[in-house]
Amino acid sequence: MELVLLLRVLVSIASIALLVTSCNGGKFSESTSLLNFIRAVDPENVLRIERNRIVSDPCSYKWKGVKCNSGGTTVIEIRLVNLSLTGILDVESLCKLPNLELLSLAGNSIKGTIPDSISKCKSLTYLDLSRNSLSGSIPTALTKLKSLRTLDISQNHFTGRVTTCRSSKRSFSCLQNGLITQDLKQNRANLSTFQENVPRKALSESSPDTNPETEHHKSHTKRGLWILLGIGIVILVLVLLFTITRAVKRARDKKILKALANTPSKTPPIKAADEVQPQQRRTELVFFVEPEERFKLEDLLEATAGLRTKGLCSSLYIVQLKNNAIFAVKRLKKLRVSFEVFGQTMRKIGNLKHPNILPLVAYNSTKEEKLLIYKYQRNESLLTLLANYNEGKRIFSWKLRLSIAAGIAEGLNFIYRPDNDEIIPHGNIKLSNILLNDDEEPLISEYGYSRFLDPSKDCLFKSKGYTAPEKRLTEKSDVFSFGVVLLELLTGKIVENNGIDLPRWVKSTVREEWTVEVFDKEVAEIEMYAIPLLNVALKCVSHRHRERPTIAEVREKIAEVVSSLEDLSSSSMASSEFSQLVLIPSVTPETLSTGGSKSNQ
Repeated sequence: MELVLLLRVLVSIASIALLVTSCNGGKFSESTSLLNFIRAVDPENVLRIERNRIVSDPCSYKWKGVKCNSGGTTVIEIRLVNLSLTGILDVESLCKLPNLELLSLAGNSIKGTIPDSISKCKSLTYLDLSRNSLSGSIPTALTKLKSLRTLDISQNHFTGRVTTCRSSKRSFSCLQNGLITQDLKQNRANLSTFQENVPRKALSESSPDTNPETEHHKSHTKRGLWILLGIGIVILVLVLLFTITRAVKRARDKKILKALANTPSKTPPIKAADEVQPQQRRTELVFFVEPEERFKLEDLLEATAGLRTKGLCSSLYIVQLKNNAIFAVKRLKKLRVSFEVFGQTMRKIGNLKHPNILPLVAYNSTKEEKLLIYKYQRNESLLTLLANYNEGKRIFSWKLRLSIAAGIAEGLNFIYRPDNDEIIPHGNIKLSNILLNDDEEPLISEYGYSRFLDPSKDCLFKSKGYTAPEKRLTEKSDVFSFGVVLLELLTGKIVENNGIDLPRWVKSTVREEWTVEVFDKEVAEIEMYAIPLLNVALKCVSHRHRERPTIAEVREKIAEVVSSLEDLSSSSMASSEFSQLVLIPSVTPETLSTGGSKSNQ
């Protein structure tokens, strides 16, 4: 975006440079001839000139595209380019401007022919009539313009032979050297640009009556060309720098991703998870999806990768394969675990099937680094959802908040189910680790590897505001983190990246004001149903882990709130009765400690 803005500024500077090199003031005695010429070439008055007005001083009238000499005594240039002019050439009036040096009408729709009387325009040095609808034969009168140095009549409808013109010290001659090629499909003839290339010294001697005014104009033109050349070089350098920087970044990302694994020249055939022998195939991708969804490690390493987050012990990449499938790749390094134990754990995690736990697509393990591959969730995380809500970009209803809370509780309850032979705590529950699928249902991500992180390097228990005081990997620690997430859903406040102590703030507000001021505006509208959830959240964030409920108890309490909301939705009460239902008495700390009003128990 900054580069585009800079380019626009440079283009503006270029335009100013052109104006500086092409603008001088003056007044004329040729106003009638000029007006007649413009009337003929612009019959539809695109230039918006007052046709019936007698103008004695065209420069003060500010004719569009007309330039005077520095003394303001005569017209020296007419530039009417790309203006959709549809008239004809009134050469008789044009040649009554005795000092006209430059005429450019390129890119219009001018019709008719070039009359032989063009030979009367003795002072013309530059004539550009290209890209119009002129027809007929090329007039030989053009060869009589002794001062003419540049001529372009290409992309018209002329017939005849191509004329090549050359200049010498004292003459400007043209030769016939070939037929014009006809484009039958376009019904147009192609005529090349006529342009000479004469040394400066020869130009200065080519016309005995060359005056200082002409040389002054040429000096300005040359200066303008140098300015444009310099601006063009600057723009080219900026574009090259942008392109090179982008290419270097992509190459660096690809290099980082390729460094994630010590791959052989070709990836061995992929086997099912239960057939993999980790001791023999340590550079394979071990998949937990159907065969048609699998891919080779080479495909992953050659894919387009973007670094999303980077930390001391892990990094997250978003990778798009050639088939446009998008994956989130978690890169872990320096884990305190053997290859065999890590493989056993990942196979256990990969075989977990629950609608509220983000499924592991595949993993890759080497001595130094590990890769965990998940399907990319386009709705991103609960952190993104709450941040967008706080910025007014979307709504976040109580029903959706409650659904997300219930889904997280279901996922954690599955992890800590009694029949689980080997319980693996999560250890890092927070908003950014709760992803949302296409139906905005919660998916607990990054599960299964926290116990392998090195606490001495702040890789473990690094989420300030979510970590339990005891700093252990247990069910009660995950309950504490989940309690903080519940408080975020109720208050609308975000702990992650802000470092606030949300449990302390909520407890202080309830204790000092004994009101429901802690609730977000959306939640405050149904505070009757939010109070039980606030009560269980405060119990989850108790300082002593023995006072916290189990995840099964938390799940049960949230299910009661969901059930009461569903009963309300299915009832057939009138709106007035509904209003009476949601009006509740003042809330006190005693109410919270007992789990809410009687109507909720």
